[in-house]
Amino acid sequence: MLTTILEIIWALSALGLVVFVLLHSPKGDGLGGIGGQAQLFSSTKSAEATLNRITWTLALVFMGLAVVLSAGWLKG
Repeated sequence: MLTTILEIIWALSALGLVVFVLLHSPKGDGLGGIGGQAQLFSSTKSAEATLNRITWTLALVFMGLAVVLSAGWLKG
């Protein structure tokens, strides 16, 4: 039962991690710098800091649960 709950949390953290990484604003101009479109959708600094905090938290949860679930420590 506990393993199933942790697997669900692990899967949700993986999904959330993908979503929040994709929400980050790009650091470079890329091809958008050619036409001057790079600054069109820039986010505020506090929003970016909050996004970073959420992303790091989800990454730590995902990696921690990956270690616990793969080690078999709960199959006792």
